[in-house]
Amino acid sequence: MIALDTNILVYAHREDSLWHQQAVRCLSELAEGAAAWAIPWPCLYEFFAIVTHPKIYAPPTPMSRAVAQIEAWLESPTMVLLSESGGHWPALREMLVAAKIVGPRVHDARIAALCVQHGVRELWSADRDFHRFPRQVTRNPLVDQ
Repeated sequence: MIALDTNILVYAHREDSLWHQQAVRCLSELAEGAAAWAIPWPCLYEFFAIVTHPKIYAPPTPMSRAVAQIEAWLESPTMVLLSESGGHWPALREMLVAAKIVGPRVHDARIAALCVQHGVRELWSADRDFHRFPRQVTRNPLVDQ
């Protein structure tokens, strides 16, 4: 299973992104395909926070449009939402300790732990910080053709 990080979701949504076309293509391939694909819950929260933030985008995405976008992704019959379960803490603890994570980088560790916990084969992200988690294979589909 392939999971998508926040930045791929944002680029696919925001037409003003330099990576918009590539991100739309990647997301469409997954959403329209037969194989299961995933979005970690924290990435949906972060997506909403970023695209509706007036200090990040001028103009920001209207709330109703951001909600509609999330609901469209949720309608894909092959999409799986990744969430914490009882086994999440051991996976997260291992990521935090192994990569010596402190401060705000815990957000990336949380996403990586969710992916490992749910058997994600590959996390698609434009964020290079995920490479600090060797148990989670990460690829940037926007440049890795």
